[in-house]
Amino acid sequence: MKEKKKLGLGGQILLGLVLGIVVGAIFWIAMGAEAAGAFTGKYIKPFGDIFVNLLKFIVVPLVLLSIMDGVISMGDIGKVGKIGWKTVAYFLVTTAIACVIGLIVASLFKGSFPLLQLAEDAAYEAKSSNLMDTIVNIFPNNAIAPMANSSMLQIIVIALFFGCGILVAGEKGKALGDLVSSFNEVTQKVMAFILSVAPYGVFALMVWVVAAQGPKILGSLGLVLLAAYIGYAIHVVLVYSMSVKIFAQMSPGTFFKKIFPAAAFAFTSTSSVASLPVTKECCDDMGVHSEISSFVLPLGATINMDGTAIYQCVAAIFLAKCVGIDLTLVQMITIVVTATLASIGTAGTSGAGMIMLAMVLDAVGVPTTYIGIIYGIDRLFDMGRTALNVVGDASCAVCVNTWEKQIDAKAAAKKA
Repeated sequence: MKEKKKLGLGGQILLGLVLGIVVGAIFWIAMGAEAAGAFTGKYIKPFGDIFVNLLKFIVVPLVLLSIMDGVISMGDIGKVGKIGWKTVAYFLVTTAIACVIGLIVASLFKGSFPLLQLAEDAAYEAKSSNLMDTIVNIFPNNAIAPMANSSMLQIIVIALFFGCGILVAGEKGKALGDLVSSFNEVTQKVMAFILSVAPYGVFALMVWVVAAQGPKILGSLGLVLLAAYIGYAIHVVLVYSMSVKIFAQMSPGTFFKKIFPAAAFAFTSTSSVASLPVTKECCDDMGVHSEISSFVLPLGATINMDGTAIYQCVAAIFLAKCVGIDLTLVQMITIVVTATLASIGTAGTSGAGMIMLAMVLDAVGVPTTYIGIIYGIDRLFDMGRTALNVVGDASCAVCVNTWEKQIDAKAAAKKA
C-alpha cells in the first residue's frame, strides 16, 4: 500500500493560516468585531501568545551560538584572511544596502498598511534615543545583562568577540569551539521543536486578528508581499548587476543567464544550503576558481542574507504600522545594523528568518505579538529571498575570483 505523502511544515502553516482566516471571519460575521475580538482575545489568542513566547525564548541562545559557530567555522584567521575579509565585507555591505532598499520600499507602501486597533495592544510607544546612545549601547558593560534583557545588538557583539577569541586561541580554544558547535546543534533542534507548533500559533493569532479586524487585513498581506518582491527585484538589478559589471567586468545578462539554474532551484527548494551543488556548478561555468567557490559559497550560505534583510525591514515597517508606531530615523538605522549583523546567524537554519525578525522588532520596540500575522505567508517570502541569497553568493564568488586574479597578475608582473 502506497504511503500518503505527509504535509510539510510550510504546508501546515499555510493550512493554519487559511483555517484561521475562515474561523476568524465566522466569528466576525456572527458576533461583530468588538465581541469577536474580545472573545478570541480571551480564549484563542493566548495559544498564539505561547508560540510567540517560545520564539522569544529561543532567539537569545540561537543568535549567540549560531554567530559564534559561524565565526569559528571560518577556521584559522591567518589562512582564510586574504579571501575571507573580502568575502565578509562584500556580504555585509550588500546586506546593509538590502536593508536600506527594504526600508525605502516599505516606507513607500506604509500609507497602505493598516492600523490595527486591538484592546490591550492599542497604543505602543517607540523607543527613542539619539544615534550616539545607540552606538554606545551596542557594546555591553557585562556579559550577563544582555542575555537577561534580550539586548540583541549587544548579544551579537558578545558572540563576535568570543567567536574570534576561540578562533585566535587555536588549539587551546578548540575544546570550547567544539562545545559551542555541539550546543548550537542542540539549539537548532530545540528551535525545530518550537517551529513544529507554528501552525497552531499562526491559526490562533489569525483567528484573533481577523475576528477583531475583519477580512480587510488580508489585502494588506498581499501589499507587504508585493513590497518585499519589489525590494528583491531592485536589489538584484541595482546591486548585483553593478557588482558583476564593475568588479568582475562581466555582462549582467551573462551572469544572470549562468546563475539562473541555481536561482530557480533555490526558489523552489527555499534552501541556500541545498542549492550549493547547483550554485557551485554555475560558478564553475562562469570561470570561478574551485578553491574560491568552495570557500565563498558555503560561507555565503552561512552569513549572506540579503533577501532575509529586505524581508525583515519590510516586515518591521508593516508590523510597526499595524500597532501605530512611526519609526524614527535612529530606529531605522538600528534596523539596518541589527538586520545586517543578524544575517551572520540567520543562514542555513530553516525558519530562523522569523526568529531573527523577532530580534529586529525587539531592537526597535515593536511588539512581537503580530508575528503570526505575517508568518502564515512566510513560505511565499522565503522563495524569493532564498533565490536572492543564492544569486548574491554567486555574485560575490565572481567578484572575489576577479580580485584574486588581478592580485596574482600584479604579483607575476613584479616577478617578471
